[in-house]
Amino acid sequence: MSTEEQAPDVRTQVTQRYQAPSQAADAVVRLVSDLQRAPVRVDGRIKQPIPFREALSVLHDIVQSDLRYKPKDRSVYVAFQRMRKRSVGMAQLQAQQAYFDWLSRNDPLAWFVLDPVVTVHPDGILFEVFSKDEGTYAQLRIGREALDVSGEWVCGTTNVDFSDALNQGVQKLRSYRSTRLTIGPEAVGLQTDGDSLVEKKIQVPDTWLRGFLQVQSSATLARAALRLSPIELYNVLYQLRMNADQKRQGRAIRCELVPGEPPRLVLEPWEWLLDTTAGPYQGKKPEVIRIWGRRRWMLLQRFLPFVDDVELHLIGSGLPSFLVMRAGPLSFTLGLTGFTAANWSRSLQFDTLLPRPGGSSALQEQVIGKLKERWATDWTELAQEIGAAPAEVLSVLQAAGQNGLVMFDLAAGKVRLRPLTVEPIDPARLEFRNDRERQAHDLQRAGNIVITKEEVIHGTGIALVAKAKVPAEKREYRPSFLLDDEGRVRKAECTCHHHRTHGLKEGPCAHLMALRLAHAELLAERARQGGGAIVTETRTYARRTPEGEAVTQISLDKRQLKVRWGMRTDARLRVQNLWFDHVDDAREAYLGRLERLEATGWLDATAT
Repeated sequence: MSTEEQAPDVRTQVTQRYQAPSQAADAVVRLVSDLQRAPVRVDGRIKQPIPFREALSVLHDIVQSDLRYKPKDRSVYVAFQRMRKRSVGMAQLQAQQAYFDWLSRNDPLAWFVLDPVVTVHPDGILFEVFSKDEGTYAQLRIGREALDVSGEWVCGTTNVDFSDALNQGVQKLRSYRSTRLTIGPEAVGLQTDGDSLVEKKIQVPDTWLRGFLQVQSSATLARAALRLSPIELYNVLYQLRMNADQKRQGRAIRCELVPGEPPRLVLEPWEWLLDTTAGPYQGKKPEVIRIWGRRRWMLLQRFLPFVDDVELHLIGSGLPSFLVMRAGPLSFTLGLTGFTAANWSRSLQFDTLLPRPGGSSALQEQVIGKLKERWATDWTELAQEIGAAPAEVLSVLQAAGQNGLVMFDLAAGKVRLRPLTVEPIDPARLEFRNDRERQAHDLQRAGNIVITKEEVIHGTGIALVAKAKVPAEKREYRPSFLLDDEGRVRKAECTCHHHRTHGLKEGPCAHLMALRLAHAELLAERARQGGGAIVTETRTYARRTPEGEAVTQISLDKRQLKVRWGMRTDARLRVQNLWFDHVDDAREAYLGRLERLEATGWLDATAT
């Protein structure tokens, strides 16, 4: 197959059937579950209706959130004009139905809200949702102690009807009225007739399904955790609410982490500093981690007044982050991807951190069998019971998570059984986003992508040039791009037909993606060798001073060593150039400077 073909928009049809719509009326929240799934049942009185109301409201807001950039699309307007012209003389209901028919064909996610996945376990109820823009994952856990259970408690996983009408009814819950929660396939207490069956057929993009599973599975990769007090999170949201983002300026939150010291949060570009007070950082390595997607934290405003403590779990700069909030028997986990669909460089780098989805294995079947017995457990205890290596069990659980079999509960520190769909998910469909990405991995695995030039452009990033051989086409292409200090690709070029015709409007070509994968593999190999093979590299370090944040950037470019230092707010940094007779001498001086910086309290602020 040619590497220039455009991949189709692959979708998975999801059919959900409910006996009746869910309702919140007469102080009873009735969540009707999918008739096609194994029945789950919950019946009990909610002890604290207000936190429950606000948590469900936040879930609803996240499901409908779409923060993607929306450029003007004249084709939609032209289609609307044509439809309006054809609808002249039609009845209003017919015209409305024609519009919805068009909308369901062109943008099904704009019409249907994908219903939450609800998992009932012996210790509580868990709701999971994923936003339409594939940028926000949310998990709400309602502990069993939050309810006075009076009826059956049947464990399992299902979907529940979660419509706008239900959300409007939830807003009417009050603390002075006793409120009951029921979950089950039967519409208990609802006035229904034979025609009340609700059926939804949704064409879910495979990219959405893949993102949901991948972001949820990445919770196992969190390597840094810091505690915040609720008022500190409120201060961050207040700063964001009172200040608009600035074009071509930083939009990240910098987390400055020093073992034994309280973590510090810095909001760019204002350099607003927040010294946290909830406790010292318990990690082992000092570093600076930058996270994106901070505006999505604003979705949590309604739930924040009830929160007792907050934890922020980090994987790395530009990678997914998880905000865990606990409010008595309720816990709310917000996961942010840290990148958009346009940032294909970061998404490819993230792919390299998780095992590729694959078929079942004997160990995976053994792990799933144990989870079926107890529903939820700590994965380290599971490894001890099975007698397998913890790293091996974790890898199996990560693959099972991407196959939709399990979920990870950061708030409780457990892995839980959660079959996402009725029919098993085909791992081959979700292994890659499109055919071009599949071809990129094939090129990289076959060794047909070779980096021929790696040049440090000081203050800008690293320029990479490669040769990509495509045996099927008997041709050789020259992909190249500039990778900035934040891991984003700038000025991408390729000699293939796809890039010459579309540029990046239709996404990167397979050769550019293969180059990004090859560079990630090169960096990982250098890290394993402990710096012995480094020829070109740039590291950035930061340290907090009374005057502000001081930064030092050290770049190794073969025999040249360049040092830049100053305050982060300075328009220009001071520069020192050093030349050596041999590459080994330059590398030794480079590594020595890094060791001295780390020994004197400087934090590694390099984008990972």
